[in-house]
Amino acid sequence: MRFSLFLTALPLLALSPLTLSAAETPQQAAQAATAVPKALGNAKDWNAYSAGSGKTLVCYVVGKPEKTLPEHVARGRIELTVTHRPGENAVNVVNFQLGYDAKAGSSAEVTVDGKKFELFTAKQGAWASDAATDKAVTTALSKGRQAVIKAVSIHNNGSTDTYSLDGFATALAMIDKACNVKR
Repeated sequence: MRFSLFLTALPLLALSPLTLSAAETPQQAAQAATAVPKALGNAKDWNAYSAGSGKTLVCYVVGKPEKTLPEHVARGRIELTVTHRPGENAVNVVNFQLGYDAKAGSSAEVTVDGKKFELFTAKQGAWASDAATDKAVTTALSKGRQAVIKAVSIHNNGSTDTYSLDGFATALAMIDKACNVKR
């Protein structure tokens, strides 16, 4: 179910963390699509936002890597987001934007302070396969110092992106409060 919803919404994912699920009505989709993100604040390299209201409320934290390898290679958007959609009962949804199309059938490996997690890849993103993994990754990120994601492109080239987690927990607390998520 979770993966099928992802595939249905996949064309919208490149637009922003504010993408919607297939279960929403056209009116809800129109409201959320026109909702302007509200900055909740920032902490170090992490920014927190919310948009929409009621069932279309979305809260997310976003950050960019402090280091990408290989260097001097043209890539698209590279970032990590954690999103809450309380109207859909979806919290702690982790997404790494890789900046390139991932190799078909490959997975990405995220290491947070030595703890490893496997994410599936689709198009230019890497995602947790279920809500339990999303929660475990988000918890590790909130307590960690550094996250490293390794993935492989459709051209069989590897990448390594390193994120400082300094400030992540503070930004996460901002979106938890805005979306009324209890830890």
